[in-house]
Amino acid sequence: WFFDRWGKVDDVVADLYFAPTKMARMNLIKEGAPIKNIFVPGNTVIDSLHLLSGKKHKFNEQKLKNLDIGKPVILVTAHRRESFGKPMNEIFQSLMELSKENVQIIYPVHPNPKVKNLAYKMLSRNKNIILTNPLDYLDFINLMKRSYFLLTDSGGVQEEAPTFGKPVLVLRNVTERPEGVKAGVAKIVGTDKGKILKYCRLLLHNKKFYSGMSKRRSIYGDGKASKRIVNSVKHFLKI
Repeated sequence: WFFDRWGKVDDVVADLYFAPTKMARMNLIKEGAPIKNIFVPGNTVIDSLHLLSGKKHKFNEQKLKNLDIGKPVILVTAHRRESFGKPMNEIFQSLMELSKENVQIIYPVHPNPKVKNLAYKMLSRNKNIILTNPLDYLDFINLMKRSYFLLTDSGGVQEEAPTFGKPVLVLRNVTERPEGVKAGVAKIVGTDKGKILKYCRLLLHNKKFYSGMSKRRSIYGDGKASKRIVNSVKHFLKI
């Protein structure tokens, strides 16, 4: 609530607006932001991906150093408060069922006890599920590059994964990143076990379905957002 309200204050007092996508630009216009002051440079997080993901990387997390290259890697993030309780239980049940396939499921577990305690109780004895502590940024983005697809309730991951051509199944009933869904690289599956498994199995066993979701897309930026922002500010200030 607090950050949402401050975000609205920022919108009202701002002189320049940098929207990551055209859809975000349209939302600003609907809220009354002056059109001539709105720019669409992309998201700077994609700049970071382009800057860092091309470098050779050795995993710092010990559990990631011996990944089986013969198995598809499924990267999972699940931590949202609205999923605490039964929804999180459903997500973990789907992971247990999915682990019966020839896959490796990697889940960096959020430290919140309501997530962590349940995750280790339900998943820690499964040989095809690797639970880790939260990963550093380089480990995470390189694991994302190595993954076959992702299961996530994270907003940031929905932006990053399309840059690598990785399909995203969104473990939520709604998303504030609708661009990925519209482009066909992300699909909202919620927290229902049956629906999660249905689309995981489609990605694993239906090549046509997988290829339709795994095209590299610059939906949220092409890695040049920071330069565009600097140029726009200079132009605005007449520097």
